[in-house]
Amino acid sequence: MKAFRILGRNIRDSFKSVFRNFSLSLASISCITITLIVVAVAIILSINVTNFTKIVEKDVTIVAFLDVDITEEEKEDVYDQIIALDNIEMNNVEFIDKMEISKDMMASSDVFDSIMGEWTREESPIQDTYQIKVTDINLINKTAEEIKDIENVDVVKYGEGMVDQLVSVFDVIRKGTYIVVIALILVTAFLIANTIKITIMSRKREIEIMRLVGASNINIKIPFIFEGLILGMLGAVIPIVITLYGYTALYDHFGGQLFTNFIQLVKPTPFIYYTSLALLLIGMIVGMIGSSRAVKKYLKI
Repeated sequence: MKAFRILGRNIRDSFKSVFRNFSLSLASISCITITLIVVAVAIILSINVTNFTKIVEKDVTIVAFLDVDITEEEKEDVYDQIIALDNIEMNNVEFIDKMEISKDMMASSDVFDSIMGEWTREESPIQDTYQIKVTDINLINKTAEEIKDIENVDVVKYGEGMVDQLVSVFDVIRKGTYIVVIALILVTAFLIANTIKITIMSRKREIEIMRLVGASNINIKIPFIFEGLILGMLGAVIPIVITLYGYTALYDHFGGQLFTNFIQLVKPTPFIYYTSLALLLIGMIVGMIGSSRAVKKYLKI
């Protein structure tokens, strides 16, 4: 019970300190708020880029064109060799018969219908295909080469240059947003530490009195740590509100997509709640760490 009373007193003193030094607290809260807004934007951008990348990866398909005169037995043999590859799962391989391809082409154009309408299976120059989706898009080039080496596979296509470039660009953007988020968190900790430092310097006499009456180092440090936690929580309020309402409004305004059906935004629920929780935790933890470092570094406690 004594521990709870001490904890409650420290929290109460921390709240009093925040409002007693309101101008300094407001400066700290403002810095945290601005930084966490940028962190929120970086997190939203990062998650949406990751989501878009997954959609692209899911839709990238390797098309293996089979020899024109291939037999049914040879088709099954090609299939067995394809699903045996490390980067391919059985349910991601689909056989498309050349007559189905012909029907789709004829349905799309009267010209194709006129030319291809009289073709029999034996006369058709169109090739049967296997459409294949890989497990790891980063290994798509290696997988395509392995499929190309399979007997009775004539040509393999997957949009080589464009896919490789997309993977590289998405990887750079994803890593860049992670770096931005980490950098902003460090900046937030630095700002809080410096603000708390000013507060501490203005309260040297108070701390000296606490030492004279026998207060231990931990008893001196704890109120400042809780003060940093409170500043972090207050600084996270506006970023959380912007995340909850701003992202939902953005999603509704664009109808869940950005510029094209190909770029789908992450649905607001439960994404905005996880992001808000992350912002609150970042504000609290960084506030506590920043305060702790300020006390330790500048007061040499």
